[in-house]
Amino acid sequence: MRTSLNGVKTAFLLGALSALILFVAVTLGGQNGLAIGLVIALATNGFAYFNSDKLALRAMRAYPADDANAPVLMRIVRELSMKANKPMPRVYISPTESPNAFATGRNPKNAAVCATEGIMKLLNERELRGVIGHELAHVYNRDILTASVAATLSSVLMYMVQFFWFFGGNRRGNPIAGMALLIIGPLAASLLQMAIGRSREYAADEDGAVITQDPLSLASALQKIDAGVSKAPLRPTPQTEAASSMMIANPFRGSGMARLFSTHPPTKDRVNRLEAMHIKMQRGF
Repeated sequence: MRTSLNGVKTAFLLGALSALILFVAVTLGGQNGLAIGLVIALATNGFAYFNSDKLALRAMRAYPADDANAPVLMRIVRELSMKANKPMPRVYISPTESPNAFATGRNPKNAAVCATEGIMKLLNERELRGVIGHELAHVYNRDILTASVAATLSSVLMYMVQFFWFFGGNRRGNPIAGMALLIIGPLAASLLQMAIGRSREYAADEDGAVITQDPLSLASALQKIDAGVSKAPLRPTPQTEAASSMMIANPFRGSGMARLFSTHPPTKDRVNRLEAMHIKMQRGF
């Protein structure tokens, strides 16, 4: 697992996005803006840390899974957790036809794994096992916090830029610089979030395949999920958009620029990597 590496990534993301918030605040709002930005950065970091699981599960209207309503899902999570010799996360189901899954929570002892009803109908048991291995890798790598904090801080940055600009911020400053920040600030935050998100997904693919010892099961699942989302995409709302970066695949139908700036890598690239990993495993590397 990549606990230490993802800890560095989390610290980098927190620091970079928080610094960007403070830079925008002081540029558009002066010393008062700096104070406001500092308060917002600290408050949103703390809120995201302690509430990421609750917010994501609420956004997807998830309900608890148990051995009665989801025996196969519970067995897979239990077996893979034991295999990894790690705590078993709480398990939830989202009453959503769009096929997807996600993990959330601030650490392995306070984590949850959620699968949609759509993905449980779409995948066979082997493929579902590959997906759960991916989600458990997110949990045990402690990188769930990265996604939740990135989404929260990026949203805060966009709200701040709009607030300071449209409600009197930077009246004495350079209006050209202020206008530039309207575009550059959110774009920089989105690019940083995208880069960390894609790296996180590749790592979870690889580590999840190590847990299951079956890279091809996840490769097959990703192909089915990609096709399933195209047929039944998740409806975009502020709540589902905030949770989307935690999901195993982009839950919204998108093309062109939308896919270019997605926090999820292209499915074809992920499948190619998993197939190459399978060949290495077969050769004993």
